[in-house]
Amino acid sequence: MTFIRDSLPDPAAYFEAAGLVLQRGGTWRTTRCAFHGGSDSMRVNIKTGAWVCMAGCGARGGDVLAYQMTAHDQDFITAAKSLGAWRDDPADQNRPRRKPLPFPARDALEVLAAEAMLTAVAAGNLARGVALSQDDRDRLMQAAGRINVIAEVCA
Repeated sequence: MTFIRDSLPDPAAYFEAAGLVLQRGGTWRTTRCAFHGGSDSMRVNIKTGAWVCMAGCGARGGDVLAYQMTAHDQDFITAAKSLGAWRDDPADQNRPRRKPLPFPARDALEVLAAEAMLTAVAAGNLARGVALSQDDRDRLMQAAGRINVIAEVCA
């Protein structure tokens, strides 16, 4: 399953098809706000699809996908599918699904960085002929265990 941003419709055509009349002008065009009914209060960028109500209803978004989600109360995938920007890849259906990580990837990277640093310092000490204490060897084994757990979980 893939989101293809380049398949989103042209912003001007999309907003006009949604019933908004874009008043002529530059990149930012004026139209009524479909969210609170205010006339001439919403601005639409016809290049990026960004939109914002200037009257204070708080409606805003970065592209036509955000508008579709907000205007039709759709989630990301439903909105992307309705705009023709979502492809179901049949090959994906045959791939085994990965279980979610039991911890955030950022946490895993922080642990890996700390354990890699510990290992590098120990290797440098050994290269200079410094003998490792039993505490150092125990800590290295703990580091190796943590690295293996992260490798198994992320595989």
